[in-house]
Amino acid sequence: MRDEIIRQKSIHQLHEQMGMGKPTHPLITIIDVSKLAYGEERIGLRFAADMYCIALKDASCGLDYGRNHYDFNEGVLIFTGPQQVLSVKKAQKLNEVKGWMLYFHPDLIRNTALGSQMEKYSFFSYEVFEALHLSDQEQKTVTQCVDMIQSEIKERIDNHSQQVLVSNLELLLNYCVRYYERQFNTRTARNKDMISKVESLLRDYYTTGKLVELGPPSIAYLAEKCHLSANYLSDLLKKETGRTAKDHINDFLINKAKNLLLSSTDTISGIAYTLGFNYPHYFSRLFKSKTGLTPQEYRQSN
Repeated sequence: MRDEIIRQKSIHQLHEQMGMGKPTHPLITIIDVSKLAYGEERIGLRFAADMYCIALKDASCGLDYGRNHYDFNEGVLIFTGPQQVLSVKKAQKLNEVKGWMLYFHPDLIRNTALGSQMEKYSFFSYEVFEALHLSDQEQKTVTQCVDMIQSEIKERIDNHSQQVLVSNLELLLNYCVRYYERQFNTRTARNKDMISKVESLLRDYYTTGKLVELGPPSIAYLAEKCHLSANYLSDLLKKETGRTAKDHINDFLINKAKNLLLSSTDTISGIAYTLGFNYPHYFSRLFKSKTGLTPQEYRQSN
């Protein structure tokens, strides 16, 4: 693996590095993967774009994404956000892989409703093994959205171009939200096992004294132990339980706090420190937000 990371700051620079012609639009492009070819000299190269990318490919393309290797299979979408690193693992010949890659710069959606809502499309921060697996009909639908975007890109830019492009892009992303929800639904049994694992991790974290030593567990800690990305774990829990990973952590802490308040004579500050809070007023604020009572009021009322 080479240490250097090649930065792609614009659509123009992206085209240039891929050996393609000048882009039709400065902020969005769709690349026909079958027209990409690169030799063994590119193996090990790492790239990071200042853009979002949605990619659909039908065969192994030998990419490393983050810490994981991934071979694309038919009907699989992956999503990358700005500055996520991709590296080339093998050479590719013309027409060896079919599919498309849609890149768009954040400036395209800046000052739009979509731009202010991008955080809800959390799959841009998933790992590759959490990719979206599409049925044939779903693949056809997302490709139709991409075709509409491609048609608009080919048009001369006018006062309506941004609105039309952003609207079609939002439609594509909303279909992806729907399909991810279907994917969560079809994996319910496995997801319930993951919920049990999260609960077990929280119990172990408490019983082994990590709360005092390290403070409250983070979403990243739970996700790493579950071999998932933080966003995927939180979305999975939200879908199955209605509560995010952060909610699960806070609810666990509050339940432990209730037990300690009623079963011990420790001070509120002492209980806060036992639960990993360096500042007792943070603990009191969280407790009241969850129960409607301060810790002292809860102790006195029970």
